[in-house]
Amino acid sequence: MRVLMFGWEFPPVVSGGLGTACYGITKALTGLGNPVLFVMPRIELSRPFPLLTLISASDILNAASEREKPFPEDSLLPPSLLSAPIVLRPYLNARQSGGEHQGPRDWPADSYLAAGEGYGVDLFTEVRRYGEAGGLIAARETFDVIHGHDWMTVPACLAARQASGKPFILQIHSLEYDRSGEEINERIFELERFGMEAADQIIAVSHYTKTMIVSRYGIAPEKIFVVYNALSHREAGEIYHTRRAGDDKVVLFMGRITFQKGPDYFIAAAARVLKEMPEVTFIMAGSGDMMPRMVELVAELKIGKRFHFTGFLQGSQVEEAFARADLYVMPSVSEPFGLAPLEAMMYDVPVIISRQSGVSEVLKHALKVDFWDVDEMANKMIAVLKYPPLAGELVERAREELKNLRWEKAVLKILEVYKV
Repeated sequence: MRVLMFGWEFPPVVSGGLGTACYGITKALTGLGNPVLFVMPRIELSRPFPLLTLISASDILNAASEREKPFPEDSLLPPSLLSAPIVLRPYLNARQSGGEHQGPRDWPADSYLAAGEGYGVDLFTEVRRYGEAGGLIAARETFDVIHGHDWMTVPACLAARQASGKPFILQIHSLEYDRSGEEINERIFELERFGMEAADQIIAVSHYTKTMIVSRYGIAPEKIFVVYNALSHREAGEIYHTRRAGDDKVVLFMGRITFQKGPDYFIAAAARVLKEMPEVTFIMAGSGDMMPRMVELVAELKIGKRFHFTGFLQGSQVEEAFARADLYVMPSVSEPFGLAPLEAMMYDVPVIISRQSGVSEVLKHALKVDFWDVDEMANKMIAVLKYPPLAGELVERAREELKNLRWEKAVLKILEVYKV
């Protein structure tokens, strides 16, 4: 099976779990002998493993003449998605990004689109031009199936299907309702729904996400297949070890500091823990639109001496953060899956996860809380930190659960979806 895959990020260009999942899926697909053509907006890396070909959409567009662009996106998208520009990051919405029109030079430094030549000044322009490249690529390449990841790839997948006639599979890693609650960006929502209606099949990363797709977007449940995220043997084998300084306990939050991830609930629970265990250190690793407000909240609660913001971490910095932690907490308001708890478990770190997450479906023995119940969250933090036998039991059970969460198994299910 030769796969034409469209994704917005791929390691080392990663802003969250999407890039990690794309790596795991492509590595497992190629490991089973299935060549993958992976299209990104732009690339700055060589092929990381055999049977994977990385394609830069910006390079394709820059090299193409106007005569070579037979699949204009305007003919494939609803009129409402062709209106005025709006500045967005792939996993932020208008409210989070400020909703103001800005040029590329004003984009955040970690935006991989900011450095790309030939792109427009807003993400919807980027998405449409990426889609135009999708049509060009599909007309030139040979493949059996089209696999897109999330809403940003919908126009590209549609153009590729129009050019080739091949089936289009859309994998949903995150929805606008996850990222924004009830204050959704209507254009993103409409593109998500349009893409899911147009797709031949849909892959959801959890039953939690499948339920939301059915209830919020009106998609027929028989069209949706659940395939959980996983870990690769490579990820599980390369564990960074470090020595903790002193006996102080460390509690870690790692993720985008946005509405979806519940950072304010984590801070509220931390304040309660510190009243009983004033020696605990809390670390919030990540960046996002809620960062300034979270810094203010820590100051208001007078817990700044025991609370540290690291900013965005990558590579060995992430590994060291997990290795130093005594407990990892994911208090997400709405989490389609959530790879970070699995990564923490690789380092023998006990985890507390939100019940409002897909990963809670596969981690049967992890401690779970409702994101809004900060008292329960604080009580469970204290229990894990105070009682080593509990922490040890959680770690031991986690080791057993991780054995069954491998991308190789997940990809076998994805291959079955391709054949439906």
